[in-house]
Amino acid sequence: LHTGKQLDGIWHTSIIVHKDEFFYGSEGISSCAPGGTLLGPPDSVVDLGNTEVTEEIFLEYLSSLGESMFRGESYNLFEHNCNTFSNEVAQFLTGRKIPSYITDLPAEVLATPFGQALRPLLDSIQIQPPGGNTFSRHNGQS
Repeated sequence: LHTGKQLDGIWHTSIIVHKDEFFYGSEGISSCAPGGTLLGPPDSVVDLGNTEVTEEIFLEYLSSLGESMFRGESYNLFEHNCNTFSNEVAQFLTGRKIPSYITDLPAEVLATPFGQALRPLLDSIQIQPPGGNTFSRHNGQS
């Protein structure tokens, strides 16, 4: 079986800002030292520029996201995942989106017969890279 196109992998993305890495998974928003999950150092890094957003404002923003759009139970491998989170946060911080080859991938997979056949299984997959700390504003960095 094949999807009819080359699939290099499914991207896990995160945002590094104010000396920490932030990502979203099935347990909600998490943070760690850069490259600190069991996935290790990133395969590639995209520089989205600098931000004028202070750490305090950013952490308040993250806290509100964690209580609304990006709760753990809202996670979905195709429609609401780490890439959705990275894209949202990147736009808040810099006004720039993450690359479309990352955000377009789920729709491209689902557009294939193979993707449609696997959808029930794939929808049940919960991804949470080990090594991060669940983000909570109330006790500092976690």
